[in-house]
Amino acid sequence: MTASIQAHRDFYANYIVRKAGSKDERLVAAFSSVPREHYVGPGPWKVSTGPEYLLTVGDEPYLLYQDVLIGLSTERGINNGEPSLHARCLAAVAPVAGESVIHIGAGTGYYSAILAQLVAPGGNVVAYEIEADLAARAKANLKAMAGIEVVAASAVGVTLSSADVIYVNAGATHPVDTWLDALNIGGRLIFPLTPDKGLGCMLLIKRRGASEYDANVVARVGFIPCIGARDEAASKSLAMALERQPVTSVRSLRRDSQPDDSAWCVGNGWWISTEPTSPTV
Repeated sequence: MTASIQAHRDFYANYIVRKAGSKDERLVAAFSSVPREHYVGPGPWKVSTGPEYLLTVGDEPYLLYQDVLIGLSTERGINNGEPSLHARCLAAVAPVAGESVIHIGAGTGYYSAILAQLVAPGGNVVAYEIEADLAARAKANLKAMAGIEVVAASAVGVTLSSADVIYVNAGATHPVDTWLDALNIGGRLIFPLTPDKGLGCMLLIKRRGASEYDANVVARVGFIPCIGARDEAASKSLAMALERQPVTSVRSLRRDSQPDDSAWCVGNGWWISTEPTSPTV
């Protein structure tokens, strides 16, 4: 007997969440409930191997329920990201019902839909996508879902609404001020902190107070660049930090203060420390 598409989706959801080191049943349910085939276009699909793409052997939706990157715009190197990596990042940032989310780099909306499932009931997602064609596809894909707004624009250099979670899917060389400013107290920002060459890291930041931020690295990653969030000097500083010190030593983010001996990476108006934030909020 051939298994149903839902059975494939359920297995996939359990597999990627557990591969990510989580047993969060809400996360499993979110991945189980969102049909990936609705967001990646008609098959056959192009599966990324890193330097190139391989075409799937058919267009049956069950082929999508693997831990692989599916090309959305292969000429631009834009993919529907690796599911287990996203499961790991979503487990780390831990959206809960009723929270407000900003999703930056939404692509065609697949992970926006999963975020919406995680903050339901009562939550909302604002999904930013700078590529006009992908944003149009995201709007069409998400039009039947409540609580999601797609914005076809950059989320850099603009004032954002306040948020409990900011989930970024494009690489920045530095923490963007407006992202940090938009976080509510207790809010979490997770984004790929990446140099111009080589792998970077997925940095999770939690706002503890007006100017205090916990920080830790969730994974080593590579992402397409976030337009407007790249700086050559910051890239060089980050590359040196990644070579010199382990990412596991990251403990906090500091803003508008002088770096001390605990500095892991130093940028313009920000620095990452190997010491935790002070206990006073």
